[in-house]
Amino acid sequence: MQARELLALLAPGEALSGERLAEQGGVTRAAIWKQIQALRSRGVPIEARGAAGYRLPWALQMLDARQIRAAVPAPWRKRLGELEVHWELDSTSSELQRRAAELPDLSVMIAETQSAGRGRRGRSWLSPPGLNLYLSCLKRFDAGFAALSGLSLAVGVILLRALESLGIAEAGLKWPNDALARGGKLAGILVELSGEYQGPCAAVIGIGLNLRLTDALREQAGQPACDLATLAGGEPPERNLVAAALVTALAEGLTRFERDGFRGFVEDYAARDLLLDAPLRVQGAQGVLEGTGAGVDERGALLLRAADGLHRIDSADVSVRRA
Repeated sequence: MQARELLALLAPGEALSGERLAEQGGVTRAAIWKQIQALRSRGVPIEARGAAGYRLPWALQMLDARQIRAAVPAPWRKRLGELEVHWELDSTSSELQRRAAELPDLSVMIAETQSAGRGRRGRSWLSPPGLNLYLSCLKRFDAGFAALSGLSLAVGVILLRALESLGIAEAGLKWPNDALARGGKLAGILVELSGEYQGPCAAVIGIGLNLRLTDALREQAGQPACDLATLAGGEPPERNLVAAALVTALAEGLTRFERDGFRGFVEDYAARDLLLDAPLRVQGAQGVLEGTGAGVDERGALLLRAADGLHRIDSADVSVRRA
């Protein structure tokens, strides 16, 4: 029995004995124990309940590509390329990049877990199996890189629209590509471009969204974090519905971005901008700037009102903190 099959058996949240799991999997109890330990090492909080056996503290839903695609409204479902759900990838974005030449536009790659999930500035992204959502989307553009300014900010708006469609409206955006709620990181966005500066290019848009975080995962994250379970009163929306809402919002929003660029998202971003009017400290290769957040411009640059005037910060390779 592989870890995926074992997690699927435990997904309903009911206690199952090692003997029963071994019987259902056609393996030894020692093999079950080995897989239990492997899942625990990846962050899955499997409890041992004595003679009752093993169980999860809550039920979870395994991701299913057919369910996700079926939940996307027909007009956008027709626009989608491939939609695949894998048990494990090094990263969903890396998989799309490897296969970009053969995949159609608006193809989506989802994984239950990632062995090398990537965040901004080379950071790793924690990817425990079965708990959260790790998704990447391939979008081709006829225009070159220059026309894609502000894409990561637009994707932040798209993400929050998806959550709002599920009744979760508490999150906001932190420039350039984080979604925060209740002071903690809820989701991260990573946009990677390939192609020509002035000609056709492609964007691989990676999104990691926290649905459930255990105390151990919060500690491992090394920074304040939040999840949909917290925002939804303890029980997050079903994972397949969250995935479908995000895929729908991406198909719609990226089509709009292709037509209007970031200009079509400026007002929506401003309404969700957590840095607007906040005291900020920006640190990068050019040194440290302090001032007050003044929103973003039509290219997606961060505006900082400092003592010596208004600064535009284009580079995402900076650290932006509240002062």
